[in-house]
Amino acid sequence: MTFALKFTAQAEADYKSLAENASRLKRFKAVRKALGYLETNPSHPGLNTHKYSALVGPSGEEIFEAYAENKTPAAYRIFWFYGPGKREITLIAITPHP
Repeated sequence: MTFALKFTAQAEADYKSLAENASRLKRFKAVRKALGYLETNPSHPGLNTHKYSALVGPSGEEIFEAYAENKTPAAYRIFWFYGPGKREITLIAITPHP
């Protein structure tokens, strides 16, 4: 089952910032790979997807955290929720682990 990825303004800015920074090329590639997994299987084992209870979506949606990197200082995470439509995922932020 394939999902369409929708970016919030924050997620789009995060992604663009990574893409434009040559010193973060490795991290950008990891994020891009993780987004590919999200499109095809949000439960992919490499994403280590789990609920993130500290946040809720704009309409009360459950927020999930997916790993773009692991075992790396300030490893990048992708925060997202299902919706608003069927087979859609909305990305909230792409950020280093808090």
